[in-house]
Amino acid sequence: MSECSHECSSCGENCSSRTAPQIETANSRSKIGRVIAVVSGKGGVGKSLVTSLLAVNARRVGRRAAILDADVTGPSIPAAFGIMDKAVSDGESILPCVTATGIPVMSVNLLLDNATDPVVWRGPVIAGVVKQFWTDVAWGDVDCLFIDMPPGTGDVPLTVFQSLPVDGIVIVTSPQDLVSMIVEKAVNMAEMMKIPVLGIIENMSYFQCPSCGEKHEIFGRSRLEEVAARHGIAKTARIPMAPELASLCDEGRIEDYDGDWLNAFSSLID
Repeated sequence: MSECSHECSSCGENCSSRTAPQIETANSRSKIGRVIAVVSGKGGVGKSLVTSLLAVNARRVGRRAAILDADVTGPSIPAAFGIMDKAVSDGESILPCVTATGIPVMSVNLLLDNATDPVVWRGPVIAGVVKQFWTDVAWGDVDCLFIDMPPGTGDVPLTVFQSLPVDGIVIVTSPQDLVSMIVEKAVNMAEMMKIPVLGIIENMSYFQCPSCGEKHEIFGRSRLEEVAARHGIAKTARIPMAPELASLCDEGRIEDYDGDWLNAFSSLID
C-alpha cells in the first residue's frame, strides 16, 4: 500500500510489511555493534532491572554499553542510574545522558519537564518515539545497545523488531507456574520475527538467608531449566530476591551492585 505508515496497529491489512521489516538507519553519529532487546511477556518481573544489570556487566568487562528505554509509558531506567539531567539537542541530534560509569541512556523521562508527568499517547505515537530514539540520538561508538522493552507483544515490540536491526532477545521471567505460557508468547513472537532468543533470566528466583546461606524459593520451585530446554535455549540465569538491589535502584546507584548472577551473559556482546 503506497500510503502505508508501517505502523501495523493502524490498519487491519495483512500486508507484506508485517513480514518484511523496514529497517531504519541509525543516526549518522552512531556506530552500534550489537542490538539486544530485553523483553517479558508480562509486567512486574524486573525487566528494567535486568536491562540495567546487563549494561553494567558489559561496562565492567570493558565493553561500551548503552540503553535505549523503549518502555515509554513506564520509564524507570534513568531513576535506577540516578540521572537527574535532561537530554538536549545540539541542533543536529539528540544527545543521550551518560551514567556515572559512562553508559549512554535515552529515555522519554529525560525529555519530560517532570519525571512524574504521565505519557498519555496512542500506540503509534509511542512506537514513533522509539524509532526516533534510534534515528535521532547520537549514540556514539557503542559495542552493545540494550533495549528495555515494554511488557507484552504489542505496538512497541513489533515496531522495534521490524524497524531496528535486533540481533537477539533476552527474556526476563519470574518463577510462577503461569510463566511458561508467558515465555512461550515471547518465544513465539521472536520466531515469527526471525529473531533468535539468546537466553532467559529468572528474576526473584529465590531468597538466600544472610545468616545461614540457605536458598528459599519463595514463589515456588523454579522451572527455568525446564522451560529453556523445551525451547532449545541454552543460556539461563537466576537473580535472587535481594533487598540491596531494590535499595540501589531506589537510590539511583545500580552501578554499585555486587553480584555474579549474570556473568554467563557477558558473552552476548562478543
